[in-house]
Amino acid sequence: MPNKKRRRPTTQIADLSQKILKILKREPGKLFNHKQIAAKLQVDDPNSRNEIVKELSQLTAKKHVEEKERGKFSFNASSHYHTGKLDCTSKGDGYVIVEGMEQDIYIPKNNMNKALNGDTVKVYVYKQRRSKKHEGEIVEVIERKTEEFVGVIQMQKSFAFVNTSAEGKMRTDIFVPKNKIGDAKDGEKVLVKIEDWPEKADSPFGRVIQVLGMPGEHNTEIHSILAQYGLPHDFPKEVEEYANNIDTSIKEEEIKKRRDMRDVLTFTIDPKDAKDFDDALSFQKLENGNYEVGIHIADVSHYVVPGTILDDEAYERATSVYLVDRVVPMLPEILSNNACSLRPNEEKYTFSAVFELDKSSGKVLNQWFGRTVTYSDARFAYEEAQQIIETREGNIPAEVSITGKEYTSPDSIVEATLELDRLAKIMRKQRMKNGAISFDKVEVKFNLDEDNEPVGVFFKSSKDANKLIEEFMLLANKKVAEFIGNQSPKKTFVYRIHDEPNDEKLAALQTIAGRFGYKMNYKDRKSTTASLNNLLSDVAGKKEQNLIDTLTIRTMSKAVYSTDNIGHYGLAFDYYSHFTSPIRRYPDVMVHRLLQHYLDQGKSANEEEYEQKCKHSSDMEYLATSAERDSIKYMQVKFMQDHKDEIFLGVISGVTEWGIYVEIIDNKCEGMIRLRDIKGDHYDFDQEQYAIVGRKSKQTITLGDEVYVKVKEADLVKKHLDFTLIGTKAEYESKAK
Repeated sequence: MPNKKRRRPTTQIADLSQKILKILKREPGKLFNHKQIAAKLQVDDPNSRNEIVKELSQLTAKKHVEEKERGKFSFNASSHYHTGKLDCTSKGDGYVIVEGMEQDIYIPKNNMNKALNGDTVKVYVYKQRRSKKHEGEIVEVIERKTEEFVGVIQMQKSFAFVNTSAEGKMRTDIFVPKNKIGDAKDGEKVLVKIEDWPEKADSPFGRVIQVLGMPGEHNTEIHSILAQYGLPHDFPKEVEEYANNIDTSIKEEEIKKRRDMRDVLTFTIDPKDAKDFDDALSFQKLENGNYEVGIHIADVSHYVVPGTILDDEAYERATSVYLVDRVVPMLPEILSNNACSLRPNEEKYTFSAVFELDKSSGKVLNQWFGRTVTYSDARFAYEEAQQIIETREGNIPAEVSITGKEYTSPDSIVEATLELDRLAKIMRKQRMKNGAISFDKVEVKFNLDEDNEPVGVFFKSSKDANKLIEEFMLLANKKVAEFIGNQSPKKTFVYRIHDEPNDEKLAALQTIAGRFGYKMNYKDRKSTTASLNNLLSDVAGKKEQNLIDTLTIRTMSKAVYSTDNIGHYGLAFDYYSHFTSPIRRYPDVMVHRLLQHYLDQGKSANEEEYEQKCKHSSDMEYLATSAERDSIKYMQVKFMQDHKDEIFLGVISGVTEWGIYVEIIDNKCEGMIRLRDIKGDHYDFDQEQYAIVGRKSKQTITLGDEVYVKVKEADLVKKHLDFTLIGTKAEYESKAK
């Protein structure tokens, strides 16, 4: 008899296994028989019931379902449930990242079940037949990453939608009923809070909680960046009032409790535009010929007391946020720019690390930690200190001077600066020898006019004066961490840790660096760090510097705060902490408190509580960094809007299947050329070569090539630049001749 395909009954239920699993998953503890499932599916014909019976039998065989009693089934949760974090793509699908699982779980768009980017979710995993990748379905949102989103409000007659598509990976609009629109007007940017997501609704329901202004306006966009990351821009009134009422005068009875170092030569070196000076250096020669160097840090913990609304606010913020045109401080101005700022010719309460250093080798012979009172004799900008280091004398010309007037620095300060610079260079050299990695990434800065319009771009790089301060701050951070870390029994402490780089990322860096002719050697720790340092020094000043610097930083793990000390890979330190910036970082405040507690012979603090605080501080640091990056991107787009008719030379910094990314050499602005926009040929993406290849011409344009581009579109709201390709460097320059 011919093997004819049996016709399926017309009542066949589509996606039956998924539907059955959904019913069982909704009530994981309950038992269902086939009739109850049929009722839930709203079918009652014999064919459908037979199908359900067969499907239940197959699901039981696959261990997706358990037959707890004869004919009664429940969902087998044990092997298929995982908890992780959802990372959405711009296409609306996403991946759940589960700790300890090698492979991320792919979630198709229709299996998101009300989860949004960054949410902690429970996911049910089933393996795809054709490919080995895990695929799954989100069954529960355990914790929302945020309920507040930025978008543009679009008014309808009796309701509104907030369109969030320009603000990252949000995959849905938010529905706002008429009575929850507030004062928002059509087309304005708003901050909206999700309040509900009804079962049958495609979009969540929300309420407008803040009107940010019209898209494209400077303040609107800056406030949008802060709002998008849940960062505040003003202090609550009661916190301001509390801070303003703190007694910040220097008291004789408090001085008696501290080491008095007011007579020791002390000065600050900071950026020219700094308003808060949270660290100062003191220098004196000892009778035995050695030097005593003090690293003095503003004693923030004297004013910010646990259990107060000021401390709660500082903890919530966890960090100051440095945007392109403003600083959003962690502490109110009365503290950050006044009482805790080590301003010249003022006495201040400080927390100090004081070292006796060998004059010739810079080795630490003795150390002391504790509360002090200091008096800053002078304030320098980095440029002024650099002038002393370069000329070896104290004459500061008008163009370098902070005041704009020429002056001569006292001999004592000149000598101190030169000796500190010499010691810092010895310490740095030793650090590099021990395997530290030297990141001197060029920072992009903008010259802004009084309306915050970018009128120019300049690059900031680290010179000897910056490195002098950096080296002594590193010394204090390291020695404080060692002092606590080496104590027995073990004490709970806040460490700054940095794990080893990821092998896959190192391999990718090797491939890309190889395209520019650089060789890497990852045989062991020593050869890896030597290779990375050689690479970073070889690219300095070259067209590919920013690309290679950025990629090298990306190969690194992220430094975070933790009570579990694993050392700091990038600095090659076994112990490291953050002690030197309590005005702008909450972990430093915690370090001051713990250090004083242990100096007072206190018992070890609660590890679980401090680990939670470390995690919060790391999370807030990540958000602040993201906001800072967005504000730079915004300003770059704004800057390029005014240069639409110019032709720029750029270097190809990324190649994808949809386009190539180009970074302009003169100003580090990065934009994209879409493949479909390239005239004269159709280009295909070649993943192996990091290149695009013309079908007709066979012309290859590859990562690192120099090309001339023009701005096609500068979208301020999306913070996105589109370029038009004018031609490769060779083509363009030969035509110009």
